[in-house]
Order: sequence, then structure tokens, then C-alpha cells
Amino acid sequence: MNSLRNIPAVDELLGDGRVQGFIEMYSRSLVVGQIRELLGEFREHLRTGGESPSRLEMTETIIKHLGIRLEQITRGTLHRVINGTGVVLHTNLGRAVLSSSALRYINQVGEGYVDLEFDLATGVRGSRYSHVEGVLTNLTGAEAALVVNNNAAAVLLALNTLAAGREVIISRGELVEIGGAFRIPEVMRSSGSRLVEVGTTNRTYLRDFEQALTTETALLLAVHTSNYQIVGFTETVPLKALVELGASAGLPVMFDMGSGALFDLSPWGLRDEPTVQECIHQGVDVVTFSGDKLLGGPQAGIIVGKKDYIEEMKRNQLTRALRVDKFTIAALEATLLEYLTGDARQNIPALSMMTMDEGDLQQRAERFQARLQEELRDEVLIQSIETVKVEDQVGGGAYPTQGLPGYAVEICLKGDNAARVVGKLRTGEPSVLTRIQDDRLLISLRTLLPGDEELIAGRLQQVIGGIRVE
Repeated sequence: MNSLRNIPAVDELLGDGRVQGFIEMYSRSLVVGQIRELLGEFREHLRTGGESPSRLEMTETIIKHLGIRLEQITRGTLHRVINGTGVVLHTNLGRAVLSSSALRYINQVGEGYVDLEFDLATGVRGSRYSHVEGVLTNLTGAEAALVVNNNAAAVLLALNTLAAGREVIISRGELVEIGGAFRIPEVMRSSGSRLVEVGTTNRTYLRDFEQALTTETALLLAVHTSNYQIVGFTETVPLKALVELGASAGLPVMFDMGSGALFDLSPWGLRDEPTVQECIHQGVDVVTFSGDKLLGGPQAGIIVGKKDYIEEMKRNQLTRALRVDKFTIAALEATLLEYLTGDARQNIPALSMMTMDEGDLQQRAERFQARLQEELRDEVLIQSIETVKVEDQVGGGAYPTQGLPGYAVEICLKGDNAARVVGKLRTGEPSVLTRIQDDRLLISLRTLLPGDEELIAGRLQQVIGGIRVE
């Protein structure tokens, strides 16, 4: 226990010039708090039989770790990630990359005060939803629109408003789980509505809905199975038929689209995804969808449909708890305006990535391959660098059975070093995420942003050059 005497006191450490520099850079309370934590860790280390350094060695070690910790704490926890996976809407990486116009608008909104809930024409309080409602109704053909913080919130709000305490009929094959263990039945239960399942997992008919109608029925609900597909012996009820049944029964029909396409992607091989405009044209009363999936904007839950239903939702007390802030509104409005002006495919990164020409991707991959061969030519760990065809993905719970034909640069390494290199690329700065397949490292070109190739080349030199060849 005598080794505990070598631990420097807090005041002693605070007298060191380097620590004084930390205090000037950060704050005294933060520095003192981290010193106390480090000293506590050293005491525990020594009590459990750890190696006992001298007082000077301990002081140097504490000050070194203090600097590292202070930098880590104050730089934030969100890190730039280079996405070489080929998954365009990667849920774990924040889904859609925002357009330049959205980023400029967010910066403009954040630099000063804005008329978020103020009507400049009349000088009285306004509505935050008015900033996006007009462009949404113009784009979709809906009578009204409302935006909340994500699509699960949109579904929750709509169900609570239209069906709390009453029955909602839905096909058993559409009781989806949307990720993170959030399931439609649980969302319905939280809304206060009562679930009525009809049909079977693979086959549901219009008569199943008709036979389930009672005086307690409040809503007919359809859910787009955007993150999986049932194939083979199947039957589903077309939206148009459900709308006609709702009209004859005097009931609203709601469609949870989930992915929320405003742009027809079928010319690029991505079919069987309804657009919001098509759903509204078919007469669906309420449509909900995400802002950060196929739409290509920020996280948001968008509700469009008949004015009476949307206005009722705006009056619901839940709306305040689920409302979006000025930055979400700015990013969403800027994204929607790209659609309105006809420049969405060129200017929204998610759409641009999904519709890239296969030939252009191949040429880009071949250029990147040549660059890596030149810059890594002296690395003995590398066996080969090739351009290969791959299948990329849309991601974000969309197009579960359709891939995107793409190209990647494949790096084959000697020994079993691929996983090691992938791990070091992931944990460095900036982080680089790649695929690994049969001990080969694959970097997909589709999801790389301008300038990413240069950064990846530098990181590969750093990582591969630092691995000793046995």
C-alpha cells in the first residue's frame, strides 16, 4: 500500500504548467473533475496489485491521459463517417445525406431569428407547419399536410386522433416491425386504438375487411411492407379497393407508406414502390411517410391527406409533444423545393446515388483503382487491387429484394489481415466503413461523396503501412 503515496495530489497536478494550459483551454471544473477520475482509477489499479510507477512517472501518465480525455470529451460524439458500404440510406449512419441547399438553409436559419411561428404580414402568431404545408400539398395533390418528428410519430398521432378507443382494421400480413423492435401493433396500442387483424400472413381479401366492419370500426389501415416482401402464394387488397370500401362504409382509409417516395424510380430499375402522389390520387384519406428515406431529406414524419382529418390532428395535444424544430423545417422545406423546381434527382444526394449510371460508376471505380495501385504500390501487404461488380442497396427499409448494380474497388491482402484493416479504418479519423467478403476488402463507389477517395487513400496508407508483415 506504500505505493499509494506516490499518487500526486490534485493541487500538485493543478500547479503543473501543462494542466494550467488545459484550464485555459477548457474549464477548471472540467479539468479538476477529470483529474479526480484519473486519480481514482490509479488508486484502484494499485489496490488490485497493478504495477507501481514512480511519482514522476505517475504524474506524466496522468497528464498525458488528461489531455486525451479532455480532447475526446469536448469534440463531440458524432464523427464524420465515409460510407464505402454501397448502402445509400444507411439507418445506422443517419440515412439520407442532405442537399447543399438544405445545408445552406439550415445555416441561414441558425444564424439569427426567423419567423417560425410569427405571421409577418399580420404581426400575430403564426403556425410552424405553414412553412412546409404549401409545398407538400403542391407536390402531392393532398388538401393539407402536417409534419412531426418521425414516421412512427406520424402513425401514432393519426391513429390517436382518428381511432382512439375504437377499432382499426388491418391485414395480418401488414403488421410490420419497422426496426429497433418498434412494431405496428405496439404503436396502435399506444395510440389508444384497438387492433383488428384480418386475413392471413400471406393472403388477405377485401371480404376480410368487409366482414370485420362493426359499429366500433373507426379506420381502415394499410401498411406498406417496405422492409420485406412476401412472395409466392399471396393476395393483398389494392389501395383503390380499400378506398372504395371506406367510402361506402363512411370510414377514413389511412396508408402508412413508410419510405415515402415522391419521385418515380422505375426508370432506374427500382419498381413496385408507390409514390405519395399516386396514393393521394387513388383517394386515400391520410398518408404517412418518412422524410429521411426515399424522399432524401431530414428525419421527419409527414402526414398528408384530407383537410378535415389533418386539421383535427393539428388540434391534438400530442402534436406539440411530437412537433419538429426550425432546423428540421428548414431542411425539409429546402429538400421539397428541389422537387418543386424539378432538380431533385440532380441535387438530392440520395436520389442521385440511387440513379447513378452503371457505366459512370465503373469508370469512377477504375480511376480509384489506378490511384490506389499507384499510392499503395510499395505496400507488401497488398496482393492485388481490382475493380469488381457488386450489388449495392437502397437501404432504409426500402426495396428489400432489389439491389443496385454497382462497382467497387476490391483489395486483397496477404494473410488474414482484411478484418484487421477494416477495423482500423472504422476506428480511425475519419472513420471509413467498407464491406468485407471472403477476406477481401470492398469499397463501393456509389456512396462516396466528393473528396472521399483522397481521404480513403490516405487512411489506407496509414493503416496498411502500420501493420507489420510476419
